[in-house]
Amino acid sequence: MSSYQALYRKFRPQTFDSVIGQEHIVKTLKNQITGGRVSHAYLFCGTRGTGKTSTAKIFAKAINCLNPHDGEPCNECELCRAANEGRSVNIIEIDAASNNGVDNIREIREDVKYPPAEGEYKVYIIDEVHMLSPGAYNALLKTLEEPPKHVIFILATTDPQKIPPTILSRCQRFDFKRIGAEDIAQTLKEYAAKESIQADDDALHLVARLADGSMRDSLSLLDQCAAFYYGEKLTRDKVLEIVGSVDDSVFFEMTDKIAEGDAGALMNIVNSIISDGRDAGQFASDYLVHLRNLMITASVNDAGKILNVSAESAEALREQTKRISKSEISRLIGVFSELSSEIKYASNKRVVLEVCLMKLCTPVVEADYTAIAAKLAALERKLRSGAFVAKAPDSGGETENPKKKKQARRAISEDYQKALDTWDKITSSLKSPDDIIIKRAKLRQLDGDKLYIVSDNLINSRILSDKMDDIKDAFEKELGAEVEFEIISRNEFKKRYEMLFGGGDDQPEEEEADWSSIIPGIEVEP
Repeated sequence: MSSYQALYRKFRPQTFDSVIGQEHIVKTLKNQITGGRVSHAYLFCGTRGTGKTSTAKIFAKAINCLNPHDGEPCNECELCRAANEGRSVNIIEIDAASNNGVDNIREIREDVKYPPAEGEYKVYIIDEVHMLSPGAYNALLKTLEEPPKHVIFILATTDPQKIPPTILSRCQRFDFKRIGAEDIAQTLKEYAAKESIQADDDALHLVARLADGSMRDSLSLLDQCAAFYYGEKLTRDKVLEIVGSVDDSVFFEMTDKIAEGDAGALMNIVNSIISDGRDAGQFASDYLVHLRNLMITASVNDAGKILNVSAESAEALREQTKRISKSEISRLIGVFSELSSEIKYASNKRVVLEVCLMKLCTPVVEADYTAIAAKLAALERKLRSGAFVAKAPDSGGETENPKKKKQARRAISEDYQKALDTWDKITSSLKSPDDIIIKRAKLRQLDGDKLYIVSDNLINSRILSDKMDDIKDAFEKELGAEVEFEIISRNEFKKRYEMLFGGGDDQPEEEEADWSSIIPGIEVEP
């Protein structure tokens, strides 16, 4: 029995035209070969499985081919056959991950002196070049700068940021894009037909989406699914079973239940996916993708061009955005981003997931703006749906007009009054024209011990930040205690106040709020 060859090795591209999704690179390389403008050094960058090494091998084969056609290797001459069989002495592949020392590069420097025994060029393909040591980079630098005419270097990496600029500047750089899910699915369909693998289009599209732009990952996953369900037709559900993911409908249901605050239904969903053998960490990561799709659908008019989803899923996303606000989606993205990081190292992933979902069903206790905005959006939705019904007060007589009732004034603590007096004293002593911004700012308090220096706008806030140390020193000298400050613009202060205490009927939207009617001691600026 002959040994089985993995699909990603069996279907490795042998010509430029068979490279998927990198047309911009393929065209340039073919033109260079045809026009005789081959460079001495190339840098191929991109995520895994996008065709960097395959393209490098095809290029190395094409420039030595005895019968090239429009820049393509013939794959029939002796040099092409030797390259395809891995026995070409002109193509030297080096793994920088395991050969990253100075001595390894010195061997290359000695070897490049000798011309190729056959063909025109010696091609050195250095994979994962970003893992070379600093000494190895220095040893490579001189050879890259002035290599012999018969030598070409192709450096491949997934992390170009780690490569020294001196190396980058001596190479022609090509960035390999992630391959589109549609292109991967179409290619998988052709390969499946050649291998007599029966698979639904939905199953192949799911494999393509899970590969995240990597052709090699998609072939490995297809290989795994075909082996597990040998002799059976691959369906979407069977692929989900292999990778431990769940159907998208669960994500739509979970989003609705989170918006409704139905903790019981969410616990049933978690119990169901765990009972089916799904991984809680994978589930959290997949749900984060669903939330991303929701946010894009809610924010972009023609989201279908961006999302790699079916028409049915796109319509379902549009319908769900009518039931949940962007503020709530934004908060969920933040929560599940943190969860995805935390759950990787959790000993009991199910508990971490369940606790996270139960917290989402309880009233917001976070102090950040996103959480409060999400809670307000949820309350507005419930009000629109009639979940809350206002009851008329049982006064037994005349009903007081609520508009006539004024909002109660907040009490002023003794320390706050001292702080106001100190602020007036500090600002009144300022004589320089440069200090006008400080004199225009106001000292305010919301709740707790923090004091807010409220400026006219964000630009003034930045200028005040530079004078913060002087202000703190003056307060400590006057009060004999440390004071916690925050510099904030007038609009942002107004937002925070209204979130905590309500806006009040005496604050028209078109006009500036009369803060003196809400917080004693505040003067209205002209």
